[in-house]
Amino acid sequence: MKKALFFLPVLLMATSCQFFDSKVPSEEELLQKRLKEINWDEVSTYPSISICEGILDREQKRECFFSSMAHLIQQKLNNDTIATLYPETDTIMVKVTIYPNATLKIEPQAAKDSVAYDKMSIDSILSAKLSDFPKVEPAQKEGIPVTTQFFLPVILNFGN
Repeated sequence: MKKALFFLPVLLMATSCQFFDSKVPSEEELLQKRLKEINWDEVSTYPSISICEGILDREQKRECFFSSMAHLIQQKLNNDTIATLYPETDTIMVKVTIYPNATLKIEPQAAKDSVAYDKMSIDSILSAKLSDFPKVEPAQKEGIPVTTQFFLPVILNFGN
């Protein structure tokens, strides 16, 4: 009987170790699992500008950023250069690209069949007027700065 009581705990210990002997996933398996969980169509954090830094709500911060960008571009273009060259133009669609290193590229976009304005001329005016644009923080994906690109309608209101 004493021998049976001695072997019973040893037998239980030997079989219970099998419960702790589970396979540890490899780094590659963990990476592939995590990559499948990430929504690649959306950034974790939208680009930001100093005016919007105090806003905590994600959607309000996004709205603040886009409206502030449009307003800043409108302010920078608030003279009669474009109005004189292209009086029939009241809105310019611009493509804004923000790179991970916080550099900014703003390009005018015109419809392929549009003759309303010369893209090269507007581009040079934009480059000159927007050379001292405020710093823009890039968007982030999983904590890593990423390139973002969007189209922004800029309404030209020259007091007409």
